[in-house]
Amino acid sequence: MDEQYWMKKAIVEAKKALKYDEVPIGCVIVKDNQIIARGSNRRETKQRSIAHAEIIAIEKACRKLGSWRLDDCDLYVTLEPCPMCAGAIIQSRIRRVVFGAYDPKGGCVGSCTNLFAVPGFNHYPSYEGGILQPECSALLSDFFRKKRKLRKEQKKQGAPSD
Repeated sequence: MDEQYWMKKAIVEAKKALKYDEVPIGCVIVKDNQIIARGSNRRETKQRSIAHAEIIAIEKACRKLGSWRLDDCDLYVTLEPCPMCAGAIIQSRIRRVVFGAYDPKGGCVGSCTNLFAVPGFNHYPSYEGGILQPECSALLSDFFRKKRKLRKEQKKQGAPSD
């Protein structure tokens, strides 16, 4: 199976986040050509700053394998990992990272910086970005467009915004 196949599975997870009015970011972790863990953004629902799709998926994968080492695993995520998630990926020894949309304001696998290339770490995952980028980017831009429109309508009606 190829990168697009697994990225489509991550997109399914991102769409699950939408059901909770969360920023649509999804992640799957694959080992031996099977999904062993899934995650979708839950920061608002759980009110936890670390409830990112990647962190949730990494925690599930560790529980499933009974190990913090995920060295035979590949992670597919719809948005370029942030510094926290890139750090967790390094620490969990994930073999490969594939992401969809680039994140020019917070991505740390090439956009703002590249933690996977900082000298001195003991693990360096391989990575590829831009897989199904149009679909991944559209999920995000549509979500934020709807949020802005709703805020504008609420402001017009004099209702308090969140």
